[in-house]
Amino acid sequence: MLDDLALFAAIVDSGSLSAAARRTRLPPATVTRRLQQLEQQLGCKLLHRSARRLQPTPEGLEYYERCAPLLRSLQQATESLEASHTQVQGLVRVLAPMNLAKGLLRPVWTAFLAQHPKVQLDLRLSNLREDVFEHGADLAVRLGDLPDSSLAHRRLGTTAIGLLASPGYLAQAGTPRHPRELAGHQWLVAEPLRTVQLQHVQTGERFAQSFHAEARCVINDVALAAEMACTGHGMLHCPLWMCDAQLRSGALLHVLPQWHAPANPIFMVWPQQRHMPARVRALVQMLGDFARAEPWLQGQMPIIPTHDD
Repeated sequence: MLDDLALFAAIVDSGSLSAAARRTRLPPATVTRRLQQLEQQLGCKLLHRSARRLQPTPEGLEYYERCAPLLRSLQQATESLEASHTQVQGLVRVLAPMNLAKGLLRPVWTAFLAQHPKVQLDLRLSNLREDVFEHGADLAVRLGDLPDSSLAHRRLGTTAIGLLASPGYLAQAGTPRHPRELAGHQWLVAEPLRTVQLQHVQTGERFAQSFHAEARCVINDVALAAEMACTGHGMLHCPLWMCDAQLRSGALLHVLPQWHAPANPIFMVWPQQRHMPARVRALVQMLGDFARAEPWLQGQMPIIPTHDD
């Protein structure tokens, strides 16, 4: 019936059945038949028709005046929905880990806004793994393995995790030559990395050490933990990219570099849907392109100073 209503409005707007047929690209006989069906369904005559003119009946005029605005509103809503799937515009709500979003991924957000001026970005940062559906998010960045869920996902890469300490701290506390010697050290714990898990590159020997009781300071912000490590307050176990500048300057040293922690995967996740909006698709593409070109995300660690006597 909605199609017949739209056809009736087109007839009134066009002023004749033949003009409406040309406008809607329908045969004139089809236009006449569908108008008659609509009048039968409504139980009243909608148009006075003659050889020279076509004029709405009082009932037809009232029906047109009530329905025409609704049809225009529906058309605008349809066009807006189609635009959201074909044009990069509108709101994109993203959930992301705080340190990762503020650090390694920061260039993505500025580039996305610069490339797509009709997009609004709502970037919600938290070190908690927040629910995509509860927050109405279009996309989320996740650290670590993904549980089974209804979310679509794409892997961005991995982050290398290592042991770091300042030269001053190592000079005072000693440099460990094997993970067994880590137990006597002071620790700065950057949550959620409360357990050191290491494997020797050549021998495959595994080592896992929990340092809950030995933590001198527990911090839920890796950037602050790195600053405290630079001042000699303890050993730090964290993603190496977070301390790229400190490693290059020598403010922090890579301890036991022959022992590698399991790489921590990074994913993009989003609600599964048949047609992803263009604005979300554009951000997914940009994040993927950035990750493929970023050495820290592809396991290509730059040459950095180490401390392995």
